[in-house]
Amino acid sequence: MTEARDLSIGVDVGGTNTDAVVLDASGSVLAHTKRPTTEDITGGIRAGIADVLASLGERRARVSRVMLGTTHATNAIVARRQLDRVAMIRLGAPAATEFPPLGGWPQDLVDRVLAGSAMLGGGHMVDGTPISPLDRDGILRFVDGLDDFDAIAVAGIFSPSSPHQEQEVAGLLREHIGPDVRVFLSQDIGPIGLIERENATVLNAALHSVARSVTEALVAVVREEGLDAQTFFAQNDGTLMSLDYAAQYPVLTIGSGPANSIRGAAFLSGHEDAIVVDVGGTTSDLGVVTGGFPRESTLPREIGGVRTNFRMPDILSVGLGGGTIVDVETGRVGPDSVGYRIDREGLLFGGSTPTLTDAAALRGAPVAGRSLPRLAKSTSAALEAALAVVAERLDEAVERLSLGRLDLPLVVVGGGGFLVPDRLDSAGVVIRPEYGDVANAVGAALSLAGGRADQMAPMDEREAAIEAASEAAIAKAIQAGADPLEVSVVEILETHVPYTTRPTVNVAVKAAGPLAHLSARVGAR
Repeated sequence: MTEARDLSIGVDVGGTNTDAVVLDASGSVLAHTKRPTTEDITGGIRAGIADVLASLGERRARVSRVMLGTTHATNAIVARRQLDRVAMIRLGAPAATEFPPLGGWPQDLVDRVLAGSAMLGGGHMVDGTPISPLDRDGILRFVDGLDDFDAIAVAGIFSPSSPHQEQEVAGLLREHIGPDVRVFLSQDIGPIGLIERENATVLNAALHSVARSVTEALVAVVREEGLDAQTFFAQNDGTLMSLDYAAQYPVLTIGSGPANSIRGAAFLSGHEDAIVVDVGGTTSDLGVVTGGFPRESTLPREIGGVRTNFRMPDILSVGLGGGTIVDVETGRVGPDSVGYRIDREGLLFGGSTPTLTDAAALRGAPVAGRSLPRLAKSTSAALEAALAVVAERLDEAVERLSLGRLDLPLVVVGGGGFLVPDRLDSAGVVIRPEYGDVANAVGAALSLAGGRADQMAPMDEREAAIEAASEAAIAKAIQAGADPLEVSVVEILETHVPYTTRPTVNVAVKAAGPLAHLSARVGAR
Protein backbone atom coordinates (compact mmCIF):
# COMPACT_ATOMS: atom_id res chain seq x y z
CA MET A 1 0.00 0.00 0.00
CA THR A 2 1.26 3.52 -0.84
CA GLU A 3 0.29 6.99 0.26
CA ALA A 4 0.90 10.43 -1.17
CA ARG A 5 3.93 12.37 -0.02
CA ASP A 6 2.05 15.63 0.05
CA LEU A 7 3.02 17.27 3.35
CA SER A 8 5.38 20.24 3.79
CA ILE A 9 6.95 21.60 6.97
CA GLY A 10 7.53 25.35 7.19
CA VAL A 11 9.86 26.77 9.85
CA ASP A 12 10.52 30.45 10.54
CA VAL A 13 13.23 31.45 13.02
CA GLY A 14 12.57 34.87 14.56
CA GLY A 15 14.37 36.82 17.24
CA THR A 16 11.96 35.63 19.93
CA ASN A 17 10.16 32.52 18.66
CA THR A 18 10.73 29.72 16.19
CA ASP A 19 7.45 28.79 14.50
CA ALA A 20 6.74 25.53 12.67
CA VAL A 21 3.72 24.31 10.71
CA VAL A 22 2.72 21.35 8.56
CA LEU A 23 0.67 21.97 5.42
CA ASP A 24 -0.99 19.40 3.15
CA ALA A 25 -1.24 19.73 -0.64
CA SER A 26 -4.31 21.97 -0.37
CA GLY A 27 -2.61 24.33 2.08
CA SER A 28 -4.55 23.21 5.14
CA VAL A 29 -2.65 23.54 8.43
CA LEU A 30 -2.35 20.09 10.03
CA ALA A 31 -0.07 21.03 12.93
CA HIS A 32 1.60 24.13 14.30
CA THR A 33 3.79 25.18 17.21
CA LYS A 34 5.79 28.05 18.72
CA ARG A 35 9.09 27.41 20.43
CA PRO A 36 11.62 29.85 21.94
CA THR A 37 14.46 30.68 19.56
CA THR A 38 17.76 29.34 20.85
CA GLU A 39 21.11 31.10 20.61
CA ASP A 40 22.50 28.52 18.18
CA ILE A 41 19.12 28.42 16.31
CA THR A 42 19.49 24.63 15.88
CA GLY A 43 17.76 23.88 19.19
CA GLY A 44 14.69 25.93 18.29
CA ILE A 45 14.48 24.35 14.83
CA ARG A 46 14.84 20.87 16.31
CA ALA A 47 12.15 21.49 18.93
CA GLY A 48 9.71 23.02 16.45
CA ILE A 49 10.04 20.22 13.90
CA ALA A 50 9.81 17.56 16.63
CA ASP A 51 6.59 19.14 17.93
CA VAL A 52 4.76 19.14 14.61
CA LEU A 53 5.99 15.66 13.68
CA ALA A 54 4.68 14.33 17.00
CA SER A 55 1.28 15.78 16.11
CA LEU A 56 1.31 13.97 12.76
CA GLY A 57 1.94 10.51 14.16
CA GLU A 58 2.19 7.94 11.35
CA ARG A 59 1.48 10.63 8.75
CA ARG A 60 5.05 11.88 9.19
CA ALA A 61 6.03 9.51 6.36
CA ARG A 62 4.11 11.82 4.02
CA VAL A 63 6.47 14.77 4.66
CA SER A 64 8.49 15.42 1.51
CA ARG A 65 9.72 19.00 2.01
CA VAL A 66 11.07 21.20 4.78
CA MET A 67 11.30 24.96 4.20
CA LEU A 68 13.20 27.37 6.46
CA GLY A 69 13.11 31.13 6.83
CA THR A 70 15.61 32.73 9.18
CA THR A 71 17.12 36.07 10.18
CA HIS A 72 20.44 34.37 10.98
CA ALA A 73 22.30 36.13 8.14
CA THR A 74 21.03 39.54 9.25
CA ASN A 75 21.96 38.83 12.86
CA ALA A 76 25.47 37.77 11.82
CA ILE A 77 26.03 41.10 10.04
CA VAL A 78 24.59 43.20 12.86
CA ALA A 79 26.53 41.28 15.53
CA ARG A 80 29.73 41.02 13.39
CA ARG A 81 29.73 37.29 14.10
CA GLN A 82 31.06 34.29 12.14
CA LEU A 83 31.85 36.42 9.05
CA ASP A 84 34.43 35.34 6.48
CA ARG A 85 37.37 37.41 5.24
CA VAL A 86 36.80 38.71 1.71
CA ALA A 87 39.16 40.08 -0.94
CA MET A 88 37.41 42.65 -3.16
CA ILE A 89 38.23 43.22 -6.84
CA ARG A 90 36.54 46.12 -8.63
CA LEU A 91 36.73 46.25 -12.43
CA GLY A 92 36.45 49.81 -13.72
CA ALA A 93 39.77 51.71 -13.53
CA PRO A 94 40.56 54.39 -14.46
CA ALA A 95 36.91 55.30 -13.87
CA ALA A 96 35.22 54.86 -10.46
CA THR A 97 38.48 55.02 -8.49
CA GLU A 98 37.56 58.06 -6.43
CA PHE A 99 35.34 55.98 -4.14
CA PRO A 100 37.21 52.87 -2.92
CA PRO A 101 35.38 49.61 -2.09
CA LEU A 102 33.52 49.46 1.25
CA GLY A 103 33.39 53.24 1.54
CA GLY A 104 30.74 54.23 4.08
CA TRP A 105 30.87 50.89 5.91
CA PRO A 106 31.20 50.94 9.72
CA GLN A 107 34.90 50.62 10.44
CA ASP A 108 34.50 47.65 12.77
CA LEU A 109 32.75 45.73 9.99
CA VAL A 110 35.47 46.66 7.48
CA ASP A 111 38.13 45.41 9.90
CA ARG A 112 36.25 42.16 10.37
CA VAL A 113 35.49 41.43 6.71
CA LEU A 114 37.97 43.05 4.32
CA ALA A 115 41.10 41.05 3.50
CA GLY A 116 42.22 43.54 0.83
CA SER A 117 40.88 45.41 -2.18
CA ALA A 118 42.00 46.45 -5.63
CA MET A 119 40.57 48.71 -8.33
CA LEU A 120 41.78 47.40 -11.68
CA GLY A 121 41.26 47.91 -15.37
CA GLY A 122 37.98 46.64 -16.82
CA GLY A 123 34.28 47.41 -16.64
CA HIS A 124 31.88 48.71 -19.26
CA MET A 125 30.01 51.83 -20.26
CA VAL A 126 26.22 51.79 -20.16
CA ASP A 127 26.09 50.79 -23.83
CA GLY A 128 28.46 47.84 -23.34
CA THR A 129 31.63 49.58 -24.59
CA PRO A 130 34.65 48.47 -22.46
CA ILE A 131 36.03 51.20 -20.21
CA SER A 132 39.48 49.64 -20.43
CA PRO A 133 40.99 46.22 -21.16
CA LEU A 134 40.74 43.68 -18.35
CA ASP A 135 43.91 43.86 -16.21
CA ARG A 136 44.62 40.12 -15.89
CA ASP A 137 48.18 40.59 -14.59
CA GLY A 138 46.98 43.07 -11.97
CA ILE A 139 44.38 40.57 -10.73
CA LEU A 140 47.00 37.84 -10.30
CA ARG A 141 49.46 40.19 -8.56
CA PHE A 142 46.71 41.29 -6.18
CA VAL A 143 45.68 37.81 -5.07
CA ASP A 144 49.31 36.68 -4.80
CA GLY A 145 49.97 39.55 -2.40
CA LEU A 146 47.13 38.64 -0.01
CA ASP A 147 48.05 37.15 3.36
CA ASP A 148 44.79 35.47 4.25
CA PHE A 149 41.30 35.35 2.78
CA ASP A 150 38.29 33.05 2.65
CA ALA A 151 36.59 34.31 -0.51
CA ILE A 152 36.94 36.75 -3.39
CA ALA A 153 34.23 39.17 -4.50
CA VAL A 154 34.30 40.65 -8.02
CA ALA A 155 32.28 43.69 -9.13
CA GLY A 156 32.50 45.30 -12.56
CA ILE A 157 30.85 48.50 -13.74
CA PHE A 158 27.61 47.52 -15.58
CA SER A 159 28.42 43.81 -15.23
CA PRO A 160 24.73 42.75 -14.95
CA SER A 161 24.26 43.84 -18.58
CA SER A 162 27.84 43.04 -19.71
CA PRO A 163 28.78 39.96 -17.64
CA HIS A 164 31.69 38.51 -19.61
CA GLN A 165 34.59 40.23 -17.79
CA GLU A 166 33.44 39.07 -14.33
CA GLN A 167 33.03 35.54 -15.66
CA GLU A 168 36.53 35.68 -17.16
CA VAL A 169 37.95 36.81 -13.81
CA ALA A 170 36.28 33.87 -12.06
CA GLY A 171 37.86 31.44 -14.55
CA LEU A 172 41.24 33.13 -14.19
CA LEU A 173 41.16 32.89 -10.38
CA ARG A 174 40.14 29.24 -10.37
CA GLU A 175 42.89 28.41 -12.83
CA HIS A 176 45.49 30.34 -10.82
CA ILE A 177 44.49 29.46 -7.24
CA GLY A 178 42.56 26.23 -7.64
CA PRO A 179 39.05 25.05 -8.60
CA ASP A 180 37.80 25.24 -5.00
CA VAL A 181 38.46 28.96 -4.49
CA ARG A 182 35.22 30.73 -3.53
CA VAL A 183 34.52 33.48 -6.07
CA PHE A 184 31.34 35.59 -5.91
CA LEU A 185 30.29 37.73 -8.89
CA SER A 186 28.20 40.87 -8.46
CA GLN A 187 26.14 40.12 -11.60
CA ASP A 188 24.50 37.28 -9.62
CA ILE A 189 23.65 39.45 -6.62
CA GLY A 190 22.16 42.80 -7.57
CA PRO A 191 21.10 45.20 -10.33
CA ILE A 192 23.02 47.93 -12.10
CA GLY A 193 24.18 50.42 -9.38
CA LEU A 194 27.87 49.70 -8.70
CA ILE A 195 28.46 50.68 -5.06
CA GLU A 196 25.36 49.04 -3.55
CA ARG A 197 25.80 45.95 -5.75
CA GLU A 198 29.45 45.72 -4.73
CA ASN A 199 28.48 46.04 -1.05
CA ALA A 200 25.90 43.27 -1.37
CA THR A 201 28.44 41.01 -3.10
CA VAL A 202 30.99 41.45 -0.30
CA LEU A 203 28.32 40.74 2.33
CA ASN A 204 27.25 37.66 0.39
CA ALA A 205 30.81 36.37 0.29
CA ALA A 206 31.29 37.10 4.00
CA LEU A 207 28.15 35.12 4.90
CA HIS A 208 29.26 31.82 3.35
CA SER A 209 30.24 30.16 6.64
CA VAL A 210 27.07 31.44 8.31
CA ALA A 211 24.94 29.97 5.53
CA ARG A 212 26.81 26.68 5.68
CA SER A 213 26.26 26.35 9.43
CA VAL A 214 22.50 26.98 9.07
CA THR A 215 22.08 24.62 6.13
CA GLU A 216 24.04 21.94 7.96
CA ALA A 217 21.87 22.45 11.04
CA LEU A 218 18.68 22.01 9.02
CA VAL A 219 20.01 18.91 7.26
CA ALA A 220 21.10 17.46 10.61
CA VAL A 221 17.64 17.96 12.16
CA VAL A 222 15.92 16.41 9.14
CA ARG A 223 18.32 13.46 9.31
CA GLU A 224 17.82 13.04 13.08
CA GLU A 225 14.07 12.83 12.55
CA GLY A 226 14.51 10.21 9.84
CA LEU A 227 12.74 12.30 7.22
CA ASP A 228 13.22 11.60 3.52
CA ALA A 229 12.59 15.20 2.52
CA GLN A 230 13.96 17.96 0.32
CA THR A 231 15.11 21.07 2.15
CA PHE A 232 14.73 24.69 1.02
CA PHE A 233 15.43 28.23 2.21
CA ALA A 234 13.07 31.18 1.93
CA GLN A 235 14.46 34.24 0.16
CA ASN A 236 13.76 37.97 0.16
CA ASP A 237 11.06 38.09 -2.49
CA GLY A 238 8.74 35.47 -1.00
CA THR A 239 10.05 32.54 -3.03
CA LEU A 240 12.25 29.56 -2.14
CA MET A 241 15.69 28.30 -3.10
CA SER A 242 17.49 25.00 -2.66
CA LEU A 243 20.08 24.64 0.10
CA ASP A 244 22.93 24.59 -2.43
CA TYR A 245 21.63 27.83 -3.92
CA ALA A 246 21.26 29.36 -0.44
CA ALA A 247 24.83 28.45 0.41
CA GLN A 248 25.99 30.32 -2.72
CA TYR A 249 23.71 33.34 -2.24
CA PRO A 250 23.02 33.69 1.51
CA VAL A 251 22.47 37.45 1.24
CA LEU A 252 19.19 36.65 -0.56
CA THR A 253 17.77 35.28 2.72
CA ILE A 254 18.10 38.56 4.66
CA GLY A 255 14.53 39.74 4.09
CA SER A 256 12.94 36.29 4.19
CA GLY A 257 11.19 36.75 7.56
CA PRO A 258 8.92 39.65 6.53
CA ALA A 259 8.41 38.10 3.09
CA ASN A 260 7.23 34.85 4.69
CA SER A 261 4.75 36.71 6.89
CA ILE A 262 3.31 38.61 3.94
CA ARG A 263 2.97 35.48 1.80
CA GLY A 264 1.44 33.54 4.69
CA ALA A 265 -0.98 36.34 5.52
CA ALA A 266 -2.17 36.56 1.90
CA PHE A 267 -2.77 32.82 1.76
CA LEU A 268 -4.49 32.47 5.13
CA SER A 269 -6.75 35.47 4.54
CA GLY A 270 -7.54 34.73 0.91
CA HIS A 271 -6.59 38.31 -0.05
CA GLU A 272 -3.81 38.67 -2.64
CA ASP A 273 -3.93 42.48 -2.45
CA ALA A 274 -3.79 43.83 1.09
CA ILE A 275 -1.74 45.52 3.77
CA VAL A 276 -0.23 43.11 6.28
CA VAL A 277 0.85 43.86 9.83
CA ASP A 278 2.93 41.24 11.63
CA VAL A 279 3.02 42.04 15.35
CA GLY A 280 5.87 40.43 17.24
CA GLY A 281 7.38 40.87 20.66
CA THR A 282 9.38 44.01 19.87
CA THR A 283 8.14 45.50 16.59
CA SER A 284 5.17 45.56 14.24
CA ASP A 285 6.30 45.04 10.65
CA LEU A 286 3.94 46.31 7.98
CA GLY A 287 4.10 45.42 4.29
CA VAL A 288 1.95 45.24 1.18
CA VAL A 289 0.98 42.11 -0.69
CA THR A 290 0.29 42.57 -4.42
CA GLY A 291 -0.83 39.63 -6.51
CA GLY A 292 0.09 37.31 -3.66
CA PHE A 293 3.73 38.47 -3.44
CA PRO A 294 5.35 41.14 -1.25
CA ARG A 295 5.59 44.61 -2.79
CA GLU A 296 9.30 45.29 -3.15
CA SER A 297 11.16 48.41 -2.13
CA THR A 298 12.67 50.52 -4.91
CA LEU A 299 15.07 52.24 -2.51
CA PRO A 300 18.53 51.07 -1.39
CA ARG A 301 18.32 49.12 1.85
CA GLU A 302 20.77 49.40 4.73
CA ILE A 303 21.85 46.16 6.45
CA GLY A 304 24.06 46.51 9.52
CA GLY A 305 25.13 49.98 8.38
CA VAL A 306 25.82 48.93 4.75
CA ARG A 307 23.84 50.24 1.76
CA THR A 308 22.74 47.51 -0.65
CA ASN A 309 20.41 47.38 -3.66
CA PHE A 310 19.19 43.80 -3.87
CA ARG A 311 15.45 43.33 -3.85
CA MET A 312 13.79 43.46 -0.42
CA PRO A 313 10.16 43.65 0.70
CA ASP A 314 8.87 47.18 1.24
CA ILE A 315 8.63 46.96 5.03
CA LEU A 316 7.80 49.65 7.55
CA SER A 317 8.74 48.71 11.12
CA VAL A 318 7.06 50.37 14.08
CA GLY A 319 8.42 49.97 17.61
CA LEU A 320 5.27 48.35 18.97
CA GLY A 321 5.05 44.73 20.08
CA GLY A 322 3.69 42.51 22.79
CA GLY A 323 6.74 43.15 24.95
CA THR A 324 6.86 46.93 24.43
CA ILE A 325 7.31 48.66 27.80
CA VAL A 326 4.78 51.22 29.01
CA ASP A 327 6.32 53.83 31.31
CA VAL A 328 3.65 54.57 33.94
CA GLU A 329 5.22 57.83 35.12
CA THR A 330 5.76 59.48 31.72
CA GLY A 331 3.17 57.61 29.65
CA ARG A 332 5.82 56.81 27.06
CA VAL A 333 5.17 53.69 24.96
CA GLY A 334 8.37 51.96 23.81
CA PRO A 335 10.65 51.71 22.02
CA ASP A 336 12.19 49.50 24.72
CA SER A 337 10.81 45.97 24.99
CA VAL A 338 11.20 43.03 27.36
CA GLY A 339 11.22 40.80 24.25
CA TYR A 340 11.42 37.08 24.96
CA ARG A 341 11.52 37.83 28.71
CA ILE A 342 7.85 38.79 28.74
CA ASP A 343 6.89 35.47 30.32
CA ARG A 344 8.95 36.51 33.35
CA GLU A 345 8.76 40.31 33.44
CA GLY A 346 5.25 41.20 32.21
CA LEU A 347 2.54 41.93 34.78
CA LEU A 348 0.35 39.22 33.30
CA PHE A 349 3.02 36.64 34.10
CA GLY A 350 3.82 37.77 37.64
CA GLY A 351 6.53 40.30 36.76
CA SER A 352 6.75 44.00 37.53
CA THR A 353 7.08 45.61 34.07
CA PRO A 354 3.93 47.02 32.40
CA THR A 355 3.81 46.03 28.70
CA LEU A 356 1.42 46.36 25.79
CA THR A 357 0.39 42.74 26.35
CA ASP A 358 -0.81 43.80 29.80
CA ALA A 359 -2.68 46.70 28.19
CA ALA A 360 -4.45 44.35 25.79
CA ALA A 361 -5.33 41.99 28.64
CA LEU A 362 -6.75 44.92 30.60
CA ARG A 363 -8.95 45.75 27.61
CA GLY A 364 -10.22 42.14 27.63
CA ALA A 365 -8.03 40.39 25.05
CA PRO A 366 -7.53 36.70 25.93
CA VAL A 367 -3.78 36.24 26.41
CA ALA A 368 -2.50 32.78 27.29
CA GLY A 369 -5.62 32.20 29.44
CA ARG A 370 -4.24 34.50 32.12
CA SER A 371 -5.75 37.30 34.19
CA LEU A 372 -4.12 40.48 35.38
CA PRO A 373 -3.52 41.02 39.09
CA ARG A 374 -5.14 44.03 40.76
CA LEU A 375 -3.44 47.15 39.40
CA ALA A 376 -2.92 50.62 40.79
CA LYS A 377 -5.11 53.29 39.16
CA SER A 378 -2.07 55.01 37.67
CA THR A 379 -0.93 51.78 36.04
CA SER A 380 -4.39 51.03 34.63
CA ALA A 381 -4.66 54.57 33.24
CA ALA A 382 -1.23 54.35 31.60
CA LEU A 383 -2.07 51.00 30.00
CA GLU A 384 -5.40 52.31 28.68
CA ALA A 385 -3.70 55.37 27.21
CA ALA A 386 -1.03 53.16 25.62
CA LEU A 387 -3.63 51.40 23.47
CA ALA A 388 -4.68 54.76 22.02
CA VAL A 389 -1.04 55.42 21.15
CA VAL A 390 -0.85 52.00 19.42
CA ALA A 391 -3.92 52.79 17.30
CA GLU A 392 -2.55 56.20 16.31
CA ARG A 393 0.87 54.89 15.29
CA LEU A 394 -0.53 51.95 13.35
CA ASP A 395 -2.99 54.26 11.57
CA GLU A 396 -0.10 56.49 10.47
CA ALA A 397 1.94 53.48 9.27
CA VAL A 398 -0.96 52.00 7.28
CA GLU A 399 -1.64 55.38 5.67
CA ARG A 400 2.00 55.64 4.54
CA LEU A 401 1.92 52.20 2.91
CA SER A 402 -1.54 52.39 1.36
CA LEU A 403 -0.59 55.27 -0.99
CA GLY A 404 -4.02 56.79 -0.52
CA ARG A 405 -6.09 53.64 -1.01
CA LEU A 406 -8.62 53.23 1.79
CA ASP A 407 -10.20 50.04 0.47
CA LEU A 408 -7.25 47.71 1.08
CA PRO A 409 -7.96 45.21 3.87
CA LEU A 410 -5.57 45.04 6.82
CA VAL A 411 -4.53 41.46 7.54
CA VAL A 412 -3.31 41.04 11.13
CA VAL A 413 -0.85 38.23 11.90
CA GLY A 414 1.80 37.46 14.50
CA GLY A 415 1.68 36.51 18.14
CA GLY A 416 0.92 40.08 19.22
CA GLY A 417 -1.95 40.61 16.80
CA PHE A 418 -4.34 41.29 19.70
CA LEU A 419 -2.76 44.78 19.92
CA VAL A 420 -4.31 45.88 16.61
CA PRO A 421 -7.75 47.49 17.03
CA ASP A 422 -10.69 46.13 15.06
CA ARG A 423 -10.93 49.33 13.04
CA LEU A 424 -8.43 51.85 11.69
CA ASP A 425 -9.35 55.01 9.78
CA SER A 426 -6.70 54.43 7.09
CA ALA A 427 -7.61 50.81 6.28
CA GLY A 428 -10.56 48.84 5.02
CA VAL A 429 -11.81 45.82 6.93
CA VAL A 430 -9.46 44.32 9.56
CA ILE A 431 -8.97 40.58 9.03
CA ARG A 432 -7.55 38.14 11.60
CA PRO A 433 -7.08 34.83 9.78
CA GLU A 434 -6.97 31.51 11.57
CA TYR A 435 -3.38 30.42 12.31
CA GLY A 436 -2.27 34.02 11.84
CA ASP A 437 0.13 33.70 14.78
CA VAL A 438 2.26 31.33 12.66
CA ALA A 439 1.74 33.05 9.28
CA ASN A 440 5.49 33.37 8.80
CA ALA A 441 5.98 29.59 8.92
CA VAL A 442 2.95 29.11 6.64
CA GLY A 443 4.52 31.51 4.15
CA ALA A 444 7.74 29.51 4.17
CA ALA A 445 5.90 26.23 3.61
CA LEU A 446 3.80 27.29 0.64
CA SER A 447 6.27 29.40 -1.33
CA LEU A 448 7.32 28.81 -4.92
CA ALA A 449 10.93 28.57 -6.07
CA GLY A 450 12.04 31.76 -7.79
CA GLY A 451 14.79 33.55 -9.65
CA ARG A 452 15.37 36.97 -11.19
CA ALA A 453 17.60 38.56 -13.82
CA ASP A 454 18.34 42.02 -15.27
CA GLN A 455 19.17 43.00 -18.85
CA MET A 456 19.99 46.42 -20.29
CA ALA A 457 19.57 47.15 -23.99
CA PRO A 458 18.77 49.91 -26.51
CA MET A 459 15.05 50.56 -26.81
CA ASP A 460 14.91 49.10 -30.32
CA GLU A 461 16.24 45.80 -28.85
CA ARG A 462 13.72 45.79 -25.99
CA GLU A 463 11.97 42.56 -27.00
CA ALA A 464 15.28 40.70 -27.23
CA ALA A 465 16.28 42.04 -23.79
CA ILE A 466 13.01 40.82 -22.26
CA GLU A 467 13.51 37.40 -23.83
CA ALA A 468 17.13 37.14 -22.62
CA ALA A 469 16.26 38.28 -19.09
CA SER A 470 13.28 35.91 -18.98
CA GLU A 471 15.46 32.95 -19.99
CA ALA A 472 18.03 33.88 -17.32
CA ALA A 473 15.39 34.31 -14.61
CA ILE A 474 13.77 30.98 -15.48
CA ALA A 475 17.18 29.28 -15.39
CA LYS A 476 17.85 30.74 -11.93
CA ALA A 477 14.41 29.62 -10.70
CA ILE A 478 15.14 26.08 -11.88
CA GLN A 479 18.55 26.24 -10.19
CA ALA A 480 16.71 27.31 -7.02
CA GLY A 481 14.50 24.20 -7.21
CA ALA A 482 11.54 25.04 -9.48
CA ASP A 483 9.94 22.39 -11.69
CA PRO A 484 11.29 23.08 -15.24
CA LEU A 485 7.91 22.14 -16.72
CA GLU A 486 5.89 24.58 -14.59
CA VAL A 487 8.14 27.59 -13.99
CA SER A 488 7.05 30.85 -15.64
CA VAL A 489 7.69 34.59 -15.66
CA VAL A 490 5.56 36.35 -13.03
CA GLU A 491 6.85 39.92 -13.25
CA ILE A 492 8.57 42.16 -15.82
CA LEU A 493 9.73 45.61 -14.73
CA GLU A 494 11.07 48.07 -17.32
CA THR A 495 13.05 51.17 -16.32
CA HIS A 496 14.24 53.77 -18.80
CA VAL A 497 17.93 54.63 -18.39
CA PRO A 498 18.73 58.37 -18.57
CA TYR A 499 21.83 60.11 -19.95
CA THR A 500 22.51 57.60 -22.73
CA THR A 501 23.32 58.41 -26.36
CA ARG A 502 20.53 56.05 -27.49
CA PRO A 503 17.19 55.45 -25.77
CA THR A 504 17.96 52.60 -23.35
CA VAL A 505 15.85 50.39 -21.11
CA ASN A 506 16.73 48.15 -18.17
CA VAL A 507 14.55 45.05 -17.91
CA ALA A 508 14.14 43.20 -14.57
CA VAL A 509 12.36 39.84 -14.77
CA LYS A 510 11.13 37.60 -11.96
CA ALA A 511 10.29 33.93 -12.58
CA ALA A 512 8.68 31.46 -10.17
CA GLY A 513 7.21 28.00 -10.18
CA PRO A 514 6.21 25.10 -7.94
CA LEU A 515 8.97 22.98 -6.49
CA ALA A 516 10.17 20.00 -8.51
CA HIS A 517 8.96 16.64 -7.17
CA LEU A 518 11.25 13.83 -6.11
CA SER A 519 8.70 11.03 -6.07
CA ALA A 520 4.97 11.23 -5.65
CA ARG A 521 4.43 8.13 -3.61
CA VAL A 522 6.12 6.33 -0.74
CA GLY A 523 5.53 2.94 0.79
CA ALA A 524 3.40 3.08 3.92
CA ARG A 525 5.31 2.52 7.13
